[in-house]
Amino acid sequence: MHPRLQQDLDDLPGILDHTNQLAKGFLAGLQQRPVCPPLAAQQLNAEDKILREEGHGALAALDDFWQRYATGLSASAGPRYFGFVTGGNTPAALAADWLVSITDQNSQLSHDTIAAAIELATIEQLKALLHLPADFSGSFVSGATMANFVGIAIGRQWLGLQRGIDVAQQGLAALGPIQVLSANAHSSSVKSLSMLGIGRDALQSISQQANSEAIDITALEQHLAATQGRSTMVLASAGTVNTATFDDLPGLLALRERYPFWLHVDAAFGGVAACSPRYEHLLQGWQQADSITVDAHKWMNVPYDSAIQFTRHLALQMQVFQNHSVYLEAPTLRPDNYLHLTPENSRRFRALPLWMALKAYGRNGMREIVERNVTLARRLGEGLAASKGFRLLAPVNLNILCFALTEIEGEAEAARDRFLARLDQHGVVRCTPTHYAGQPGIRAALVNWMTEERDIILALESMRTCRSEAI
Repeated sequence: MHPRLQQDLDDLPGILDHTNQLAKGFLAGLQQRPVCPPLAAQQLNAEDKILREEGHGALAALDDFWQRYATGLSASAGPRYFGFVTGGNTPAALAADWLVSITDQNSQLSHDTIAAAIELATIEQLKALLHLPADFSGSFVSGATMANFVGIAIGRQWLGLQRGIDVAQQGLAALGPIQVLSANAHSSSVKSLSMLGIGRDALQSISQQANSEAIDITALEQHLAATQGRSTMVLASAGTVNTATFDDLPGLLALRERYPFWLHVDAAFGGVAACSPRYEHLLQGWQQADSITVDAHKWMNVPYDSAIQFTRHLALQMQVFQNHSVYLEAPTLRPDNYLHLTPENSRRFRALPLWMALKAYGRNGMREIVERNVTLARRLGEGLAASKGFRLLAPVNLNILCFALTEIEGEAEAARDRFLARLDQHGVVRCTPTHYAGQPGIRAALVNWMTEERDIILALESMRTCRSEAI
């Protein structure tokens, strides 16, 4: 064994203790850490881009990283990171994730580890939490991109089945063109169309309802009537990224009865709202979808990367993703046979952090996070609407705000960008840019388990200060 490896093996308890001290220091300072570190702190030293002939061991490498680059880490796990849709790590999920790395299980190998059994149990508990029926199966994947990829891939196979074609075996050319319809398809779904050979050009945008990001059911019906006989998927939004708007799922299901299509529901963050009696109505009808995407590393606050794809078509899923080899288990129709259900052959034990979190906090704990975030998002919206220099671009439907600056002289997008740059420098709260209804806007998404009233007060103070300074 290489001397450095032997030394680190002998000192492994000390290495883990030191790592624990660094972790505790980071978490203790998370509330004060800038949500966006300075650009200079995000740059790598030249010598750290080059492979060394000899290493210095784990402790030296740890200290070197922490001393040089800890300031370049954002507080994205903290309570005032409102950028994108970024969750944090509950204590139970964090502890479980450490164990995932320590135990290093390949959860595909269901005959030599309990990992697959825990994943299946987690899926069943998640279905109970989100009121999804028993006939859904589910698998963990890396994020919404892969969950959407899997759902659309199964849909591609289903479209072939309607025409007597095995797309997984014969290829997409045997099926021919597919039309994909949506009012607000997430970029990850568009990326999936590219990866699956369907093509970005297959996506056709359907009109939105007036003053809403939801799909116009009448416009969709007109399009379906005009294109009868064409292989069709519909991508529904259950929580758009700008305004957390939900498509009319019952309306889509009614159309599916008359114009058969594959219905995929992208509920990456919005699906978790189903755990709350206050908001579960937003997901009415999703139990009848063909495939669903739900992220765990957003509103369920487990570490990256973690998402779940659900489907009612397990046999088709296995047709797409089965993996034949003489040294691997043959495909059999089981919901825990993950080797044959997702793009990955090897995968980390992603289910454990969510399983641990559900065990630690239960249904009521998850519901409290959702309801508190929604209440605080509305408080933030009310505060901005009452503040000089801001206006809401849309009502606060759930946990996302979309707002803009007012009283601007000059180009609105440049003013918006100056404000966001100043907000980043201030380091208290992180928001991200967008466009809504043709206007430059700003997004704030609240999904962190630690966010409280005091964080809304601090965020509003920072926004008001940066608004006066930046314009």
